[in-house]
Amino acid sequence: MLSLHTNAASLSAQNSLSRTQTSLSTSMTRLSTGYRINSAMDDAAGLQIATRLKSQTSGMAVAMRNTQNSISMLQTADGALSEVNNILTRMKDLATQAKDGSSSGADITALQGEYNSLTDELSNIFSNTKFGGTELLKMDAAAPTNDATNGKLGQSTGIVFQIGAASTETMSAHFDGELTTATAAIDTATKKADTTSLFKGDGTAADASTGDNLTAGATDAISNLGAAIDAVSALRSKLGAISNRLDHVYNNLSNISSNTQAATGRIMDVDFATESSSMTSNQMLMQAGTAMLKQTNSMSSMVMSLLQ
Repeated sequence: MLSLHTNAASLSAQNSLSRTQTSLSTSMTRLSTGYRINSAMDDAAGLQIATRLKSQTSGMAVAMRNTQNSISMLQTADGALSEVNNILTRMKDLATQAKDGSSSGADITALQGEYNSLTDELSNIFSNTKFGGTELLKMDAAAPTNDATNGKLGQSTGIVFQIGAASTETMSAHFDGELTTATAAIDTATKKADTTSLFKGDGTAADASTGDNLTAGATDAISNLGAAIDAVSALRSKLGAISNRLDHVYNNLSNISSNTQAATGRIMDVDFATESSSMTSNQMLMQAGTAMLKQTNSMSSMVMSLLQ
C-alpha cells in the first residue's frame, strides 16, 4: 500500500538495519577485546561458570606457590639436620678414638676439646636455623609441649599446609615427636659426665686417675651418638616424605590449573575466525540495508506522481 503517513518498507528497513548494527557492534567489541563475553548480556550462564573457574584457577596458583614455599622451608630444616648428622658422625669418630687404649691423656684432652666445640655448634644449629625469620628446630627440652618456646617443627599442633583453593584443601604434618626424640638423643650423647671430660667415666677421682677407667665414658658416648644419628635420620626421613608429598601436590595442582584455564578460555575467549566472518557478513548487510533504506525513502515521490 502506498501511503504518505506510514512508510512500512522504510520502517522494516530501519528495523533490520538496527539489528545488523547491533550485531556488528558486538562483533567489533569481541574482536577488539579478544573475549566472547564482555558483559553479562553476552552469555549470563557462561559468565557465571567462567567466573567460578577463574576464581578456582587463581586460588590454585597461590596454593602452588604455597607448596613451593613449604618445600623450601622443609629443605632448609633438612639441610641443617644434614650438617647435624655430619657433626654427630665426627663426634662418634672422636669418641671411638678416645676409647682406644693407645690414646694418652694428652690425646684425650685434645679430642675432648674438639668434641666440646662440636657440641656448641650443635646447639647453635638448633637455635639459629630459621626460615623467613621463624625458628625451625628450636626445642625446649624442659617443656617439649610448650609451643610458645618451640620452633616451627616442634609445634604440637603440627604444620598445616594450604594446598588448594578451598578452605578444606589442607594437609597437616607433625614433626614434634621426631624432633623431641632427636633433641633428647643429642642431649644424652653430648652431656658431659663431669666439668672437664666426657671420656672420664662418671667424673670420680678414681676415673680421673686410673688409666683403665680413663676412657670409660667414651663407651657410652659411642652408643649414645649412634642413637642420636638414628634419631636425626628419622626426622630427616619424615621431612623428605612430606616434601615429596608436597611436590606431588604441586604437580597435581599444575595439571588441574592448566585444564581449568583451558575450560575458562573456551567459554570466555572469542574465536577470531568465526567472529571475523560474522563481522564481514554484518558489514555487507549494513551496506545493503543502508542502500535499501535510501530506496524506501524515495517511495513518497511515487505517491505524488499519481496526483499529476
